[in-house]
Amino acid sequence: MTDRIVHMFDTVAKQGHGSVWTVLFIGFVFGAVILYSRLDKFEKMAGFMIFEDTLVPRMAMTTVALSSLGFYILVQTGYASYSVKPVLLAGLITGAILFGIGLVILGKCPSAFFVSVSEGRIDALVGVLGGMVGGAVFTLFYPQIKNLMGPDLGKVQIFHYFEYHALLVVLIFSTILLITAYLLPTIEYKDPADFNKN
Repeated sequence: MTDRIVHMFDTVAKQGHGSVWTVLFIGFVFGAVILYSRLDKFEKMAGFMIFEDTLVPRMAMTTVALSSLGFYILVQTGYASYSVKPVLLAGLITGAILFGIGLVILGKCPSAFFVSVSEGRIDALVGVLGGMVGGAVFTLFYPQIKNLMGPDLGKVQIFHYFEYHALLVVLIFSTILLITAYLLPTIEYKDPADFNKN
């Protein structure tokens, strides 16, 4: 286990995408944004799922739109590269269902778990431990699980269908997301913590 952790830091340091400290700094900024927007709160995610809060979809759409455009620019200028995974349909559907079940039960996505643990939330710690156990089981039984993930449909990208219009595809996709996020009504779910602040 220790060797794998050392290998992880070594890989980050040698891939030419910035030092380990740069990656850690970006992680701290990400955590600060999650804390500030309260997206690690169960109540915030629950409000989204019962259509009483629009912060989550608006922020997700804005993030995907801006990061799509930014990533395209980084790739075109040689500062990043694509690492497209193959489409294994049965594995994708099964993974999506498991992800959705975990999201509904714990009320947050995996990236927010560590932010919540830093706040001392035990429910998030249970989620982190469950994720680690699940990852270990997947790794140990990968040869058997791989046979259940369906045929490899290849590394499918939208760009393959619009080879000479990649920038236009990115601009249209990002614009649609930004306009949708802007037009969504601003609805905020008030949890007990909000009332205590007032």
